[in-house]
This record gives sequence, structure tokens and C-alpha cells, in this order.
Amino acid sequence: MTPPDSPEQRRLVIKVTAGSDAPERCSQAFTVAAVAASSGVAVSVWLTGESAWFALPGRAAEFTLPHAAPLPELIEGVLAGGGRLTLCTQCAARRDISEADVLDGVRIAGAQVFVSEIMAEGAQALVY
Repeated sequence: MTPPDSPEQRRLVIKVTAGSDAPERCSQAFTVAAVAASSGVAVSVWLTGESAWFALPGRAAEFTLPHAAPLPELIEGVLAGGGRLTLCTQCAARRDISEADVLDGVRIAGAQVFVSEIMAEGAQALVY
């Protein structure tokens, strides 16, 4: 049996509210998510607010922050590590983003799904 504090049993749910408006906070959220995913932690990243734009192809490549890993690489790291990217339903609607517009591997879901993820056993939620 796996101990309760092992990476296999732990889940990290990260809500990213910042984008280019707060680049350090945004970069930190994706860096933590990518490192956790590569460490075997189950990661779910929620794109809300200004980070919603990163659900679109090419938008992460426009983001720059000196001395930070490129955002497309961090997103790829999350997905490669088995992580999930979710775009907030209301955030998508406010920006006229549909499921046909988003990157492969991004889903659109609402508050009910977010709440179920953060309430799951072993889940730790972070908001950036």
C-alpha cells in the first residue's frame, strides 16, 4: 500500500489567475505545476482570469519573463507529466473562447468540477 503522503496519492490543484499582467506570479504557478508533474504528483492547472489566454495556440509563446523557463515548455511539462489543463467556463465565455479554439489537452469546465477536484482526498489547492 502507498503511504498517504507519497506523490502517487497526492494531488495538486493550481488555479492561475495571472497572465502577462503579473508575469512573476504567472511563471511561478506554471513552474510549480511543471516541477510537481515531473515529480509524479497528479497536477491539475486551472486557467482563470488573464491566464485563460494561454489555452490558445501560440499565446504562451508571447509570454516572456527574464530568467524564467519559457511558458510553452512549462505547459508541455505539465501535460507530459500527466497533468491536466482546464480553462474556466466563465473565463472562456468572457473571451469568446470555445473548445474548438484551445490547445490539444485543454478542457473547459466550471466551478463544480473545480470544487470536486479541491475536495478530493489528498488534494492541495494553490492559487496564484
